[in-house]
Formats: sequence, C-alpha cells, structure tokens
Amino acid sequence: RFDALHRQDLRLGELFGLFTVLAFLIASFGLFGLAAYAAEQRTKEVGIRKALGASVSSLVVLLSKDFVLLVGLAFVIAAPVAYFAMREWLDAFAYQIPLGPGLFLLAGAAALLIALATVSSQAARSALADPIDTLRYE
Repeated sequence: RFDALHRQDLRLGELFGLFTVLAFLIASFGLFGLAAYAAEQRTKEVGIRKALGASVSSLVVLLSKDFVLLVGLAFVIAAPVAYFAMREWLDAFAYQIPLGPGLFLLAGAAALLIALATVSSQAARSALADPIDTLRYE
C-alpha cells in the first residue's frame, strides 16, 4: 500500500533524472560550441597577447570570464525559481526536508565547475596554440 502511494513520485523522479542527464549533455555541447566560437573570434587577440608575453593561465581566465558571469547570472535567476517550485512540491508531503541555501549553493557550484571544465578546456587549447600560426596571415 505504501509503495502504491509513492509509485508516481518514483516514476516522476526517474523521468526528472533522465531529462536532467539529457539537459546536461545538450547544455555542455552548446557551451563547448559557444566557447569554441568565442575562442575562434578572439584568435588574433590571443596571439598578440601571447606574443607580448601573456601567460597561458591569464589567457584562460580572459576567455573564461564571460562564461563564468553568465553562469552566475543564470544561478541568480534559477535559484529562487527552483526554491519556490520545490517548496510547492514538498507541501504535498507530511514529512518534508528543509530547503536551506546550502543545497542550492552546492548545485550552483556544481554548475559552475561543469561550465569551467567545459570552457577552460577550449580556452586552454586556444591559449596553447602557437601565436605565429595565428598571426601569420595578418
């Protein structure tokens, strides 16, 4: 009887898990493509900076900064929406878990870490390229 009461929530959890993985993959591929495009657009800038002595780490920070700001903005918008949606869903249960800020900060940190891993790999590849090859055709 207890299983029948919560079978719908279990199916809903499995469905959310599947769509979470799918959304994660699509977002990662999109972010990687956007980072590749941004690095391609700034190839000459990276080549000039590298020729003038910029370090690889400073170039990675330069190319990743915009994406970190976008992920931070997305977190600021999504956290309150997720809080109120979870609060509404949990009101249907007799026993509820507390929704503290730590849970949302952990999710935001995970999203930032995934975005940094995706973008930094492309930025590092662009920063490690030989500046002579990028500036040769100028």
